[in-house]
Amino acid sequence: METVLERFLRYVKVDTQSQEEVETVPSTAKQFDLAHMLVDELIAMGAHNVRLSDNCYIYAEIPATTDEKWAALGFISHMDTSDAVSGKDVKPRIIENYDGGTVVINKEMGLSMGPEEYPDLLTRKGEDLIVTDGTTLLGADDKAGVAEIMTMAEYLLQNREIKHGRILIGFTPDEEVGRGADFFDVKEFGADFAYTVDGGAVGEIEYENFNAAALTVTVTGKSVHPGSAKDVMKNALTLGMKFDSLLPENEVPEHTEGYEGFHHLTNMEGNVDKAVMHYILRDHDEEKLEEKKRVVRETADYLNKVYGAGTFSIEIKDSYSNMKKKIEPHMFLIDNVKDVMTELGIEPKVCAIRGGTDGARLSFMGLPCPNLCTGGANYHGRFEYVTTQSMEKCVNILIGLAKKKIEK
Repeated sequence: METVLERFLRYVKVDTQSQEEVETVPSTAKQFDLAHMLVDELIAMGAHNVRLSDNCYIYAEIPATTDEKWAALGFISHMDTSDAVSGKDVKPRIIENYDGGTVVINKEMGLSMGPEEYPDLLTRKGEDLIVTDGTTLLGADDKAGVAEIMTMAEYLLQNREIKHGRILIGFTPDEEVGRGADFFDVKEFGADFAYTVDGGAVGEIEYENFNAAALTVTVTGKSVHPGSAKDVMKNALTLGMKFDSLLPENEVPEHTEGYEGFHHLTNMEGNVDKAVMHYILRDHDEEKLEEKKRVVRETADYLNKVYGAGTFSIEIKDSYSNMKKKIEPHMFLIDNVKDVMTELGIEPKVCAIRGGTDGARLSFMGLPCPNLCTGGANYHGRFEYVTTQSMEKCVNILIGLAKKKIEK
C-alpha cells in the first residue's frame, strides 16, 4: 500500500493552479492532468463507480461492508492550487526530524522561516517537515487533503473486514477561485453527509465560516489639464482614497482575528477620469455584515453630497453564507470528529474559518459538510509546509470517521 507521503510528493509536482476571472470550469485545463491521474489510481485500487465530469469533478464510491442501514458519508478535497504564487515545477524538500529552529528555504533568494515568525513550527519539532525550494508554493492546500483521502480509500478497500457504510469520494476544481462547488452534483455524489478535508493544523474542526459579499466602488471624476485644474478637476483616484479613509480603520484584515469581520480593498485601477475599487466584506455574524454594507452605502451618500451626485456608485453582491445554520441541526458530525480525535490522542479544536470553503456552499446545496484538518500551514505562499506525521494522523482521523456509524 502506498503511503500518504508518496502520494503527496507525486501530486504536488502536477501543476493545477487555477485562474481568476475565467468563466469556464475548470478555469485551467491543466487541472485535468491530476484528475486523470486520480481516476486511474482509484480504478486501480478497486474503487467503484469512478467517473470524471466534463467540468473536472471526480466522483467515486467505496461500497459498504455491512447490511445495516448506515448513512452514506462523503469526503471531498480540491485539486487546484492558489494563483497567489506559482505552482509549476514544485520541488518539495523533506527536513527529517525538524529541530525547531530556523529553516533556510532558499539561500540565494534570502528566504527562511523560523518559530519567531511562525510559532506553529514549534509544534512540529521532531517531525519530518516538507517545504518548497522557495520558487513556488507547496500545494498542501489542498493536495494534502487529496493524498489523505486517497490513502484512506486504499486502506478501506484493502481491509474489507472493517465495518463501514457507503463512503463517497469527491475531488473538485477551482476552489481557490471560489467556483469549486459550481458544478458539483450533490445528487450524483450520493452522500447524506460529508466533510471537506481542506483545513490546517491537526485537530482543527470547522463548521463556521464568514458571511461574504463583494463590493465594487466606481468613482467618476473630471479630467482637465492640470495647468487649469483649479476648482474644476475631480481626481477619481484621490477621491477613491478619500472613500477608503472614511471606512473604520481597524476593521481590516491586518487588525482583526477570530470572529472579527473586516472590509478589505483587494485592488484599485483607473485614472483621473474614472477609478474602480474592489473590496471584500466579511463577518461571521449576518447582522454585522449588513451593518458593514450600511456603512459603505452611507459613506458613498455622504461623499456624493460633498462632491456631487453620481460621483460615487456602489454595487454589493453576496458571495456565500455562514454554514453554521446548516450544520447545527446535525451536530453529531462535529461530535463524531471530536470522539475520533480523542480516541487517537489528538486534542480537538473547533475553529471558525476566516474565509470560505466548498463545504460552506455544499451545505447550502443540501449536503451538510463541515471542514477537517489536513496538517498544513502557511497556505498560498513560499513558506507553506506540512509534515509527514500530521498527514498520517489526518488519514487515521478519516478512517475513524468512516468506521463511525451514522444512522440512516
